[in-house]
Amino acid sequence: MNPPLCIGICLGDVTGIGPEVTLKAIAALPPTDATRYLLIGDASHLRRLNDQLGLRLSLADHTAGGLSERISICQPLSEPLSADMSPGDPRAARAALAWLREGAHRCLRHELAALVTAPVNKESIIRAGEKNFVGQTELLSELALTERTAMMLLGHDERGRWLRVVLATNHVPLRRVADELTQKKILRAIELAAQACWDLGLPRARIAVCGLNPHAGEGGKIGDEEIRTISPAIQAAQAKQIEVTGPWAADALFYHVLRGEYDIVVAMYHDQGLGPLKMIGFETGVNWTLGLPFIRTSPDHGTAYDIVGRHRANPSSMTAAIVMAKNLANKRFTKAN
Repeated sequence: MNPPLCIGICLGDVTGIGPEVTLKAIAALPPTDATRYLLIGDASHLRRLNDQLGLRLSLADHTAGGLSERISICQPLSEPLSADMSPGDPRAARAALAWLREGAHRCLRHELAALVTAPVNKESIIRAGEKNFVGQTELLSELALTERTAMMLLGHDERGRWLRVVLATNHVPLRRVADELTQKKILRAIELAAQACWDLGLPRARIAVCGLNPHAGEGGKIGDEEIRTISPAIQAAQAKQIEVTGPWAADALFYHVLRGEYDIVVAMYHDQGLGPLKMIGFETGVNWTLGLPFIRTSPDHGTAYDIVGRHRANPSSMTAAIVMAKNLANKRFTKAN
């Protein structure tokens, strides 16, 4: 009999809703779930929250001997965090990064089958002294010593219609997007999108690429990035036998994607892709980092400081992130054997 999968979950900013949605999501999983969960964060905070929420989860302390318990807590920091921190406290921000690094290193050592990361607050992290922090995706790419990564966001509406979006650029100010776009980045996003379709078990990988400018540039009348950069990347992908078309005007493209005419969209910048996705799948959205040497997913929402402590946080996106991580890990394990 094969040993159960072990999924690591980094708790993110504990002054946000990450710990709450994590515990709620695990509590809602079916009792037949044999997966082991390693919660990477502050043990005292988790146990206190477990009692407050009335979840009655059994939370064991992680030991070097392995992961024999269904839910274990790994606490990388030598001292527990204070119980009275305000939202955005720099101690919580620094702890979230320490936990993220711990989870990544455990994945790189093949101790975990996948990593799920709860939300952090970038502004709080920068205020805490991490001036070069851009995002969790970028930090994980750095720790894994790879630049060949891309953010993929996916979710579905109440009718089960999916949107899947891969970003050619991630956390880039809008005024710099055109300068940051290169044929290499767009081609990489297309290639990773195609591979993601196969990893998800989709029967096809029909990829549509957004233009950057209104109306996809109108033949160069409203910007020429489509002609100079985007179209050459699409042609290079087509030469590799990838089923990809575009560049399409983004304002119309998502309508056709939601109708099932395409399997995945490559968007040029963050809000171009994530606006439509969050419109239809805010509570089911998952962020999946493509190209890492390990599986990483996260819920598609932030720290939600405004509802912390009210026990109102919806765990749906975290649940979806955990389920996706498990499914991807199971498929990868099956392929390897």
